[in-house]
Amino acid sequence: MKFTHESIEKKPWLLVLLVLLVVSVGGLVEIVPLFFQKSTTEPVAGLKAYSPLRLAGRDIYVREGCYNCHSQMIRPFRAETERYGHYSVSGEFVYDRPFQWGSKRTGPDLARVGGRYSDEWHRAHLNNPRDLVPESNMPAYPWLAATQLDAQGIVPKLKALQRLGDPYTDEEISKAADELKGKTEQDAVIAYLQGMGTQIKARR
Repeated sequence: MKFTHESIEKKPWLLVLLVLLVVSVGGLVEIVPLFFQKSTTEPVAGLKAYSPLRLAGRDIYVREGCYNCHSQMIRPFRAETERYGHYSVSGEFVYDRPFQWGSKRTGPDLARVGGRYSDEWHRAHLNNPRDLVPESNMPAYPWLAATQLDAQGIVPKLKALQRLGDPYTDEEISKAADELKGKTEQDAVIAYLQGMGTQIKARR
């Protein structure tokens, strides 16, 4: 059988197969090299795996769907870097599973929110955003302050991340539950927010 335009176009399944083949090869050529570049696989200087409290906060952040309105990716454009700070780099997110880059911005980007506001500001904002930002359409999350963290639930998560290559020691895992005792879900979310983007800030 001759592979001519006419013969391919008259056989839809052959056309679909060839399109999938070309797209797959093209995708592999673009994606596979990224797995071997240090800039995408190694953490930036000073980056550490999430502490138990911040990891719990990140899980709550994902559970509550915060990523639906807030991105964590600053693009390398002047309009974005002037507003939010240094553009995002892959090395900041090597311990994120899944990463929270995104592009949705009903609310502001949170990639560099760490240290920008006090813990008390975040508490007031989570309890009722309109107390601080009258035009905000963000829902309130008052139950976070009243809900205690599951201290023992963090241990299997850390063990799983350790198996995936995150640098948690057995000693850190054994002490993780103690760090969460007496903490609320609000405490955890604030700890997570306060750590966002602090490594890049330190390098500037």
